[in-house]
Amino acid sequence: MTDPALDLADFVSASPTPYHAVAEGVRRLRAAGFTEQVETAEFDTAPGGRYLVRDGTLLAWHSLGEPTPLRIFAAHTDSPTLKVKPRPDSGAAGWRQVNVEVYGGALWNSWLDRDLGLAGRLALYDGTVVPVNVDRPLLRVPQLAIHLDRQVNQGLELDAQRHLLPIWGLGEVREGDLVEFLAAEVGVDPGAVAAHDLVVHDLTPPARLGRDGELLAAPRLDNLASVHAGLSALVEAAEAGTTVPVFVGFDHEEIGSGSATGAAGPLLETLLTHLAGGFDRRDRIFAASRALSVDVTHAAHPNYLERHDPHHRSVPNGGPTLKVNANQRYATDAPGAAAWHRACLGAGVPTQVFVGKNTVPCGTTVGPIVATRLGIRTVDVGVPVLSMHSARELCGVDDPGYLAAAGAAFLADPA
Repeated sequence: MTDPALDLADFVSASPTPYHAVAEGVRRLRAAGFTEQVETAEFDTAPGGRYLVRDGTLLAWHSLGEPTPLRIFAAHTDSPTLKVKPRPDSGAAGWRQVNVEVYGGALWNSWLDRDLGLAGRLALYDGTVVPVNVDRPLLRVPQLAIHLDRQVNQGLELDAQRHLLPIWGLGEVREGDLVEFLAAEVGVDPGAVAAHDLVVHDLTPPARLGRDGELLAAPRLDNLASVHAGLSALVEAAEAGTTVPVFVGFDHEEIGSGSATGAAGPLLETLLTHLAGGFDRRDRIFAASRALSVDVTHAAHPNYLERHDPHHRSVPNGGPTLKVNANQRYATDAPGAAAWHRACLGAGVPTQVFVGKNTVPCGTTVGPIVATRLGIRTVDVGVPVLSMHSARELCGVDDPGYLAAAGAAFLADPA
């Protein structure tokens, strides 16, 4: 595996939730010399690298000390999963289960018959927030045996309320059991826990795959592959010192971005206004700025080629893909595409183009939201993957390095 792919595997393993992805990102930024900008403190305008954290969202930048056109790398930290409900303890017929709801557009069947961990955070009555990660087999969503559903291979039908509840043991159901268990895991008094944000996560580690080891199988490639590349690109662009590079990993993209820490919220606009020198200067700074919206895209699926436009297919290890949509589900336009191609040429990185088939509507990204909210020219790109929104996805081992290199060139481009 290439070094960037190996490093991506480590990043994914350290990041079962957005909160853990942010913590791992902060660890890497600190190692590169970045320091924290506390959100409630006066904004530091001195030259240098800074980062700001709000829950599952991370912003980082390298200031030159004066208002300068901005280069932005925008990704998201969340992934489709199963989230634990506020009253989690459930069960039937002697089984102990956990109440969950679907987060985002998850492929439900991909969560069946997997050994699952549980991670997130516990919020205490005193205001303390404690991270938690049970990184060992704890839960499982068992599928019904074929003997009890002889037609299952002709069409699997799942009811999210009844069929996706994980089991986590045997015995009598007692309210408070799961919280007590997790409190013991992190060494806090269960009576001190007021609330929680918890999701399940696949425990199968990332792995090299294929005849020549040319593929990477891992959970949460959507969109930790982009977060990982963005952090690397930011550090490299900061060393160039030609622009003000900015990275943002938003939370809540998979559920529409409509939150205080999502792309539709105010965090990025507030930061960029500071970097532009205030409201009086920001219009002309924003007009000269560019943003890269980075999210995975669809690799051509060999078993379902009829779902793809035959002239705009993407393949793993062909380089990151420019994403185009006439209805602005992706924010790319021609000048933005030209800036992307210039970055790829400068970095020596191949690139591809994805356009959805006319009869198969595409998804969307944070790109149109960033462009609409800020008026900054935005380009949508991403590495091609198979099994998007599955509990486990697949990409090429060369593409993480390609994306980081092209992203760094985009962030450092003063033109």
